[in-house]
Amino acid sequence: MNDLPDFDPEFDLLLERTLNAPRDLVWLCWTSAEHLPHWFVPKPHRVIACSLDLRPGGACSTTFEVEGNIVPNDGVYLEVIPGEKLVFTDTYTVGWKPKAEPFMTAILTFADAGPGKTAYRAIVRHRSKEAATQHRQMGFHDGWGTVAGQLETYAQGLLQ
Repeated sequence: MNDLPDFDPEFDLLLERTLNAPRDLVWLCWTSAEHLPHWFVPKPHRVIACSLDLRPGGACSTTFEVEGNIVPNDGVYLEVIPGEKLVFTDTYTVGWKPKAEPFMTAILTFADAGPGKTAYRAIVRHRSKEAATQHRQMGFHDGWGTVAGQLETYAQGLLQ
């Protein structure tokens, strides 16, 4: 992981994929409330509400329905570099209000990986080793991997 100098395997989880979809479209799917609900959680779970204010400090909020339970997921964007990088966290909510039980910060990067392909990287940072272990045991790699596949399939559908 030479190209990840800040990566700490005790606190951070990593998912890398080459998606068969162009970078601008993958970016759009991540940053549009119109598109994100179609792929953002592993099926059969679903996103039932989505609010995205794409700027540092802007809302990054989704609500999931998981096995009949409503799960709010509120946070803010920390960094937005169009087409290249998206960083969001649940450590804060809008207005920089701290959350009592923050869980993670996600750092997503997007790069060209050949014609019509995207090098997609998700680093998920946690505030403790225990939180990272919990996320790993919850199925981070399977869940985020499934979602990456759903993202790829959804983006490919937009090309048609």
